Amino acid sequence: MQVDGRCHCGAIRFEAEVDPERVGICHCSDCQTFSGSAFRTSTFVREADLRLRRGEPAIYRKTAESGAARDLAFCARCGTHVWGVPGGGDGPRFYSVRVGVLAQRAALPPRIQLWCRSAMPWLEELSTVPRRERQSR
Repeated sequence: MQVDGRCHCGAIRFEAEVDPERVGICHCSDCQTFSGSAFRTSTFVREADLRLRRGEPAIYRKTAESGAARDLAFCARCGTHVWGVPGGGDGPRFYSVRVGVLAQRAALPPRIQLWCRSAMPWLEELSTVPRRERQSR
């Protein structure tokens, strides 16, 4: 599936070919912190299938619980996280593109959840929380 993505301010734009079956939610504490939310939704993209069209993301290198380095790409202007990729190493790399930055995000429901031991216990209760179509003034 062909997708296009951008940061909030539009300084970074890209296109990619994604497999809709490779969309997942990560509940790890790092993804919670980096997303500022209860989880992060991503899809895996082969390096050859990602084309940067505008801008150059800033990179923050983090070390995972496993000890592996991971480069997190974000817009230096607006702060939007756009993808993560293994830092260094040989061979083809897979980018973990953030579904929320994709124009086609509604067509990419998650197929798996990871790091569920860190999931917020209240997530399963969201269907009981009152809903509004917009924020009140």
